[in-house]
Amino acid sequence: MIEAVISVVDDDDEVRSGIESLLQSLDYTVHTFASAEEFLTSPQLHHTACVVSDVRMPGLSGVELQAVLHAEGHHIPVILLTGQPDEHVRDHAMRAGAVAFMSKPISEADLILCLDRALKKA
Repeated sequence: MIEAVISVVDDDDEVRSGIESLLQSLDYTVHTFASAEEFLTSPQLHHTACVVSDVRMPGLSGVELQAVLHAEGHHIPVILLTGQPDEHVRDHAMRAGAVAFMSKPISEADLILCLDRALKKA
């Protein structure tokens, strides 16, 4: 059984639910959040091994979430997902330490590979 806790942050219910189902099928413990702010104020912040987050959301973006985590000393690997790829945003996120910057619709196999890489870094 995999002990890692994965937090999925996305304002799209269907995306959250789909990723949650996939990761639960792989025996991960998954918590979902509709916003970065909801995740940052949750008890799961301190138990999360990896964050999978949308880039563009109301309130804090996924890139801003990554920056807040880093600034507050949380060394949680971040995988970013986007429906609107932007090379400038991607480059910024990767330079800031994102494990991956994936375009939606995401490949389940690619997400699993990125997650494996993220958890090895954790």
